[in-house]
Formats: sequence, structure tokens, C-alpha cells
Amino acid sequence: MKNLAAVCALAVVVAAPAFAQSYSPPRTPDGRPDLQGVWSNQSLTNLGRAPSMKLSVTPDEATSLLKNNPWILLAQSEEGASNLEDGLLEDKNSDRGYNTFWIDPGVSFATVKGELRTSWLVEPADGRVPVSAAGQKARVDAGARKRATMYEGPETLPIAERCLIGFTGAGGPGMLNTIYNNNYQIVQTRDAIMILVEMVHDARIIPIAASKAEARHKPGVIKPWLGDSVGWWEGDTLVVETINVKPEQADQGQIILSEKGKLTERFSRASDGQILYEFVVEDPVYYTQTWRAEMSLNKREESVYEYACHEGNYAMQGILGGARILEAQGRENKQGPGIFGPNAPPPKPRAGE
Repeated sequence: MKNLAAVCALAVVVAAPAFAQSYSPPRTPDGRPDLQGVWSNQSLTNLGRAPSMKLSVTPDEATSLLKNNPWILLAQSEEGASNLEDGLLEDKNSDRGYNTFWIDPGVSFATVKGELRTSWLVEPADGRVPVSAAGQKARVDAGARKRATMYEGPETLPIAERCLIGFTGAGGPGMLNTIYNNNYQIVQTRDAIMILVEMVHDARIIPIAASKAEARHKPGVIKPWLGDSVGWWEGDTLVVETINVKPEQADQGQIILSEKGKLTERFSRASDGQILYEFVVEDPVYYTQTWRAEMSLNKREESVYEYACHEGNYAMQGILGGARILEAQGRENKQGPGIFGPNAPPPKPRAGE
């Protein structure tokens, strides 16, 4: 990982082709735009942004902003041969073992509609997800429940730790980039579309109706992981509407949804190498207004390999075994600070760099 700063600077300059409104996409035998293939949303662009940050930036501005990006700093701190005297672990954070050998978030902001974007969120204009007081309470309550019961047994560990769905919202609804495994494989027929999510090997199988009027959701009592999704075509854009997200998922992550919440996604071919992916969140309970995001899915020539989350994985046994030992010692069960966090400041570049 030599000279990652130079790689970062190059990455923000070499942007994807500008968004072309006149682009004519390849088509399937039934005449619909062909969305099939392997696509990636790997990027250092986040869902939201600070109010002081512009949505669209120049390559020079992107390079400056990414100079202090925590992932970039982490990678820089680990460049070259290991040096046990470099002070990397002086904060005694053993979670730092989950380092850049394992993660692959990218080294640049994403290019969307020909612009370098600092956030996926485009509305509201301040770049902040407009969470309501009820939404904030739902997040706080969910966090409190998790902390209170996390180590009681296998069923109370976080859903991602149990390998039920992907980490940090990779599978959606609202498919977000994460720290690794940012690839998606799309398989399309006339009546359905399947989106295989590399992270934890989620598979979204979405029926496609002839029109919005003919699209039918499942009975309301059925609340699947990743929600109840139905799709239809509006011209050359595939529209997917999702409701009834499983409660164990609905109040976690960056995009939370109440029982009244709805998320609408739009997939359109922007070029041979890019899909424009948009989603709109409507939820009068958890948000103060409707909000919208735009993302680019970039074509990959590689294959998506199986993500075998629990085959040969002894993490759950180790986590619960460790919890029982701490309890026997009268000590508190709690999570570590992670790679970052209030007790784990991002590592700084090594001296002389």
C-alpha cells in the first residue's frame, strides 16, 4: 500500500464518464434496459455530510478533504513494514487488529452525474438526514436494548454479527457502501430482478409488475429482512418500492423506517460503466420531511464470490465464552471502542510522512 496519498489524489482526478442524458442503454430480449452484471458502490462518500461541506467538489477540494479522512489515515499509519516501536497501539485498543489488511472502503469520493460528491444525500440541501424526535428516540431505545441484552446468548447478538443480513445497510433498503465487500450482482428477467449483495451474501428477489397500479405487496403481517419490495418500469427506469421492513432491522443502521415508512429506489443506466441509483425515503414518523439520495453503481469485470459468514467462524463461540468469563469475574460485558470512536482516535500518519 505504498504512497496511498498519491493514489488518493489520482483517484479523485480520474473520474467516471460524465452523466449523459442521451445515453442509449443495452437492452434485454423483452426491450428493457439491461441492468445485469457486477456493480460496486465502493467509495469514501458517506450518506450525509457536515453542513459546512459542499455536495459537489473539485478534484483539488476532494484531495484536501480526504487528507484527514480516518480511513486514509489508518492506511497511511500501516504503510510499509511493521514497526513495533511506532506507537500504533499505545491506546491499547485491541480492535485495531481489524485493520487495512481486512478493509477495502476505497480511496476516493464517488462520481455521480459527472460530479465528485461528498454525500449520497442531495435533499435536504444541508446534507443531514432529517431525523425526527421519534426517530432519534427509536435509535436511542434500540441501542439501549442492544447493550442491555447483547451477550445473553446467540439470539441477542447483533443481526450482522449473527450473519443474518449485511453490515451497515449494504443490502438496503437504501443500499449503502461499507468498509469492504461493496459489490452487487444483478440478474434480470422479464418478471423479476435479483440483486446479490456481496456483504453477507444477501439476495434481494424483487418481482416486477407491468405497472405501478398492478404492483402488489405481501400481506402486512409479513415483514421480511430487507423489507417487502415490488418493482415496475417507468420508461427506462426500474422503480422499486419497499415497505414493511422486519422490526429487528427497521430501527437500526443509518436508514431507519417506522411501520409507516416507505423507501423508493430507481435504477437507470447512465453509461456502459455506470448505473444511476437513487432512493427517496418517506416516513412521517421517523423523519421531519421526505429526503432523497443519489449514488453511482460502477461496473466491475470481476465475479462476486461467496461470503461464507459462519463457516469455520468461531467468533460467536469466542464472544459468548468471553462474556461468561467476564461475568464470573464480576466484570462488565461491553463492546470495544472499534477502529475509531470516542475512545479510539484515528491513528496519525507516521513521523516523517
